[in-house]
Amino acid sequence: MGNIDVRPATADDAEQVAEIWYRGWQDGHLGNVPDELTAARTKASFWERAPQRVGDTTVAIVDGAVAGFVMVVADEVEQVYVSADHRGTGVAATLLKAAEDRVAKNGHERAWLVVVPGNTRARKFYERNGWVDEGLFDHRAVNVSVPAHRYAKLVK
Repeated sequence: MGNIDVRPATADDAEQVAEIWYRGWQDGHLGNVPDELTAARTKASFWERAPQRVGDTTVAIVDGAVAGFVMVVADEVEQVYVSADHRGTGVAATLLKAAEDRVAKNGHERAWLVVVPGNTRARKFYERNGWVDEGLFDHRAVNVSVPAHRYAKLVK
């Protein structure tokens, strides 16, 4: 595996981001979120949203291809996804650090993110990286109520 380079996403990255997002969302969410949300998250929805979110997205590039991405809005780390073939290689930790830096650059002392209870792989990853589970709350996604954990971390 080559080096991990992190940079702001461009419109040219949207296709690869959508593919990673779709597959990763399925891995972490199918069976862990209400059926209404699963129904709303059609394959096409990821290809519609990825180009719209380029300005919020940072990508990790390995060997010339997008290996993962993170989306940040204000103080929230909204999406962290790595392609299956790059899991466990340091890409996710590199992206999470980039997201934390972006939240700090946005002027916030604390970052937060949402994880569904059944996504234990993600929950363990965040905890290993210094994030603290602040407990369950009612997260709204596509007007669907989703029980979720709110994780937070000081970034300044």
